Amino acid sequence: MRHMSEIDTPNAGAPDNLTDEPLRRALGERYLQYALSTIMNRALPDARDGLKPVHRRLLYAMRELKLDPSSGFKKCARVVGDVIGKYHPHGDTAVYDALVRLAQDFAVRYPLVDGQGNFGNIDGDNPAAMRYTESRLTAVATALLEGLDEDAVDFRATYDGEDAEPVVLPAAFPNLLANGANGIAVGMATSIPPHNVGEICNALLHLLKHPNARLESLIEHIPGPDFPTGGELVEPPEAILEAYRTGRGAFRLRASWEKEDLGRGAYQIVVTEMPYQVQKSKLVEKLADLINAKKIPLLGDVRDESAEDVRLVLEPKSSKVDPGLLMEALFRNTDLEVRVPLNMNVLKDGKTPGVATLPEVLQIFLDHRRDVLLRRAAHRLGKVTHRLEVLEGYITAYLNLDRVIEIIRTEDEPKPVMMAEFELTEVQTEAILNMRLRSLRRLEEMQLRSEREALLDERAQLIELSGSAEKQWSKVAEQVREVRDKFGPKDPNGVRRTRFGEAAELDDAPLLEAMVEREPVTVICSQNGWIRAMKGHVAPDAEVKYKDGDGPMFRFHAETTDKLMLFASNGRFYTLETSKLPGGRGMGEPVRLMIDLGEGDDLVDLFVHEPGAKRLVASSDGNGFVVAEADAVAQTRAGKQVLAAKAPATALVAAKVEGDTVVSVGENRKMLVFPLSELPEMGRGKGVRLQKFAQGGLADVRVVDGAAGVSWSDPAGRVRTEPDLAEWRGARASAGAPVPRGFPRDGRFSG
Repeated sequence: MRHMSEIDTPNAGAPDNLTDEPLRRALGERYLQYALSTIMNRALPDARDGLKPVHRRLLYAMRELKLDPSSGFKKCARVVGDVIGKYHPHGDTAVYDALVRLAQDFAVRYPLVDGQGNFGNIDGDNPAAMRYTESRLTAVATALLEGLDEDAVDFRATYDGEDAEPVVLPAAFPNLLANGANGIAVGMATSIPPHNVGEICNALLHLLKHPNARLESLIEHIPGPDFPTGGELVEPPEAILEAYRTGRGAFRLRASWEKEDLGRGAYQIVVTEMPYQVQKSKLVEKLADLINAKKIPLLGDVRDESAEDVRLVLEPKSSKVDPGLLMEALFRNTDLEVRVPLNMNVLKDGKTPGVATLPEVLQIFLDHRRDVLLRRAAHRLGKVTHRLEVLEGYITAYLNLDRVIEIIRTEDEPKPVMMAEFELTEVQTEAILNMRLRSLRRLEEMQLRSEREALLDERAQLIELSGSAEKQWSKVAEQVREVRDKFGPKDPNGVRRTRFGEAAELDDAPLLEAMVEREPVTVICSQNGWIRAMKGHVAPDAEVKYKDGDGPMFRFHAETTDKLMLFASNGRFYTLETSKLPGGRGMGEPVRLMIDLGEGDDLVDLFVHEPGAKRLVASSDGNGFVVAEADAVAQTRAGKQVLAAKAPATALVAAKVEGDTVVSVGENRKMLVFPLSELPEMGRGKGVRLQKFAQGGLADVRVVDGAAGVSWSDPAGRVRTEPDLAEWRGARASAGAPVPRGFPRDGRFSG
């Protein structure tokens, strides 16, 4: 039987390390620790050297393996093993993937690893296993590591405490901007495209010369990213400026292409440079799918003729196809154009994440270089001072060589005797006692005096450097120039690859035509709003079936490249693409499924959009105005509000402007004729009064050629014309006169 104390105690028998705390707080604290670990130790780069911990540990491990550019290669498996065993306790696949990317010249603008073997390609093929590939450091990586042996940066213990690793690299090379970075942390992400190192160095030198330089002046040196795969940057300069000002934005990047003449008017398009991080094989598959689906009829065929270089051949459907129009259609529908994001979210001091602007990133690098310079100078000063102390002891020994030899031969403890007799330090005495006999030559004494003079000069320079900010910045500028001379335009790899251009401004109409195969159709819309497009131009008297209780409303000829404009009783215009209408085999589909048309709103008019045409829109209460069709085109399903009618009035008509005279008919069967010039042209609004009504409202309105008169259809389908309109002419907003004899009783021009 259990004791009562065991029953009453909640944690009876529980381990001593259990604590009671709310679940919300426990989860919050632990998730925050995970988030901070991800941000600082995995996802975001350090603004000073532009590296994440895994990259930094990779380079340091390769340096410890002495894999400098002049040495031989070592298996990548050896490198990865050292990294995960000594510095980075994570999976070998993640580490090898990071190593591979640093070696890919199509992924990294200035590779940090020189790879030997299969490291993948721009098609997206995977690299060989790490046991088959070999690697060593590049000259760029050596520049990042330069100064590690001279106390240039702090070191910290590795994860197991058995070794030490650098907190940050000295980074003589501006790696953050030059190679860029990508990463997704918890609640934040970073995306920095690569830039040209020669341009970065020019901007750094300008910032050193003008510490408060404006962003506009820095942009003159860094006009935009420079991608390893080249391409054409078509982002407007003002957008690039704003992106660098805020640290956030995006860049439109297009593939580079050229037109090759094949003779007799035939040609083909050759893509020579791919957009950044676009896999060529997947792009070819996408283009092939578009051809098979006839999504871009202007494109006939695609071939990949690439070898070492990129050569993607695009064959047009015919030689009459405009190459610019074809490429614009491809840019909009494939990865031949991409948007490369910019989000300069970095660890500004190695610990604090934040979005930095371009001037901030440059200044952080310069400040880091100055700190490295001062630490290396202090380290060198200590070495010089120690060496001078030793040299002074050597020279003293040469001046008293016989006595020094006598003391060493006769004294059991020569060290304290020499220190007392010649006033030597312990360091000097120890150096003399460890000196080799062959160093007692006269020539050696002369070399020591010469070395002392040189070191005295160097010490004076180091002391002067440590005390002068002007000399420090001058030295930093000298180092930046060295980097520019070594890796900038003088190096074939340092020449800018990405060119600047402008995206052609093309109308949507020719682009839509490029996307759709042009075919004749007959658009049919019923009274209940069921719409379809029958192939070919069906004769007007051809029989067409409708659902029970439904009937014809709109029927006209069009082409698959046309846009349709639908005017509804709510005063909104909606835009439909003819190519996306359902086929004519069935009864069609409700137009309300294609646009956001309310249940209480009716269809008023449906017609083919003509970019240069105008429409007279009017409401049932007799107000109206002229609107250009181009201004009424809607970009969304919600349509575009044009005519504002106050309930209970509704939109009634959208008559095409085909003359100079307005003919308005009221429900009271009175007709008014007045000049079109008396109506305003607007983009949106209520409009002005067309006609004055004693009772009722507007029945119909048309715009006609005043000299030709006005025509209408009688109930029998015959067209009648009234050529002389003098009887009905008057000022806008007047009452008018009774309609002509034979005019339809419903007051509308067509039955």
